[in-house]
Amino acid sequence: MSLLEVITKASANPIQLTLESNYPFILNPDPIFLNLKPKNDESNDTSLVKRVEGWKIWQNDSDIIDLGQIFFKKLKRNLKNPSSFGKDEFIGILNSYLEKNSEKVGIFVGVDSSEEGYTRKLIKKVGFLMSRQVKGLVLEACTVLELWELLETLIVCGLVERLCSSNLVHNLIEQRRSDLICLCVKHLSDLQTSDVVSILKYFLSPSKGAYSSMLSVRKEWESQALLAMEKAMDKKLSGKKLNLAKEASVLLMLAHDEFSNPELCLHYLLASSNLDEVILSSCISKLNGSEMMGLIQYLGKWLKKYERFPQVCPCPKASSMLGLKACEWVPTLEDIVKCLGLVVDEHFSSLVLHPEFHEELRSIDGLVNSLALEARLCCSMANLIETLRTEVNHHLAALESD
Repeated sequence: MSLLEVITKASANPIQLTLESNYPFILNPDPIFLNLKPKNDESNDTSLVKRVEGWKIWQNDSDIIDLGQIFFKKLKRNLKNPSSFGKDEFIGILNSYLEKNSEKVGIFVGVDSSEEGYTRKLIKKVGFLMSRQVKGLVLEACTVLELWELLETLIVCGLVERLCSSNLVHNLIEQRRSDLICLCVKHLSDLQTSDVVSILKYFLSPSKGAYSSMLSVRKEWESQALLAMEKAMDKKLSGKKLNLAKEASVLLMLAHDEFSNPELCLHYLLASSNLDEVILSSCISKLNGSEMMGLIQYLGKWLKKYERFPQVCPCPKASSMLGLKACEWVPTLEDIVKCLGLVVDEHFSSLVLHPEFHEELRSIDGLVNSLALEARLCCSMANLIETLRTEVNHHLAALESD
C-alpha cells in the first residue's frame, strides 16, 4: 500500500478521535523511537510504510497512568453510593493516590500529612499529574461531598478542564456557592456562553440562600480596600509605590462602597479579559426585564462614581507591587460604557416601550453627557499641551542652532 493510500484510508476512518487525552502528560517520544526497529528485517517489501516493534513507554510514565486508572475506577465505584462514602474516606484515597504520584516523580511536598491543608498542598504540587478523567471525577466528588476548600484549590490551580466547567458552574449555582462562582470567573479562561449567561442571571437575581456565600466576597473586597488604605498611609513607602497606593485606595473605595453583595460579584464578570464583546452581547440579549433593570442600576452606580471621581484610573501594577489583587477586578469606565452600549443595542425596543426604564435611562443620559463633555475638554487640553510641547521643542532647536 502506498503512503497516499494509507493517508486516504486514515482520513476516511469514521472513528472520531478526542482532542483531549485521558493521559495527564505528553509522553517523551525520544527514548521510544530509539527502541523501535523493523518488525521483519529480511522482508523485501518496498512499501513506504513498514511495521515496527519495540514500542514501550518509560516505566515511570506507565506507572503514573496505571495509578490514575486504578484511582479512577475506585472513586467511580464509591461515588455510585455517596451516602456510604464520607469525606474522610475520599480524602484518604485521594491523599494516597497523590502521594504515590509524588514518589514516582520525586516531588517533595514539604508538609507533614497530619498538618492542616495537607491535601491542598498535594494538589498544588502534583495535581498536574491527574488525567482529564480523574480531574473530572475529583471535581464531582468535591461537589457531592461539599469539600469547598479542595474545590477552590482545583480551580485556582487551573485543574478544571473545559469539558467539566459547565457541570461545575451548574452545580455551584445549585449549591449557591457565590464565592466559588467568582473564582471560576477569575480563573477559568474558557467558560462557555451558556455558563456566563447562567452566572450573570444568578448575580442579577440571586435567591435568598445565595447571600450567605456572597458575604465572603464582600469581606474580600473590604479586606483589600482596608489594605490599600494602610498602604497609602504607610510611612515606609515613598515615591511611585506611595502614589500607586493612594490611587489604588481610591479605586478600591469606589469599587466597594454602595455596592450590594451581588453587585460586588458582578465586578469580576465585567472586568474579565476573557469576556469579549460578542459573548457579553449574547448574554445580555438573554436577560429578562427585572435582570435588565438590575444591570442598568449597577452600571448607573459606576457612572456616578466615575463622574464624581474623574481622577480615578486603573491600577494593575498595584496587584504585583503592593499585593492588592482586587485592583485587577475593578471594571474600568470603558468596560462600563461598553456594557451600557450593548444593553441599549440588545434591548432598545423594551427600553423605549416600558416606562419603568425611563427614569433610570434619563439619569444615565445626564451622566454620560457630563462624562463626554469632560472627555472632550481633556482631549482639547491634551491637544493644547502637545501643541505647546511641539512649539517649545522648535524654539529649543532654533536656539541650539544659533
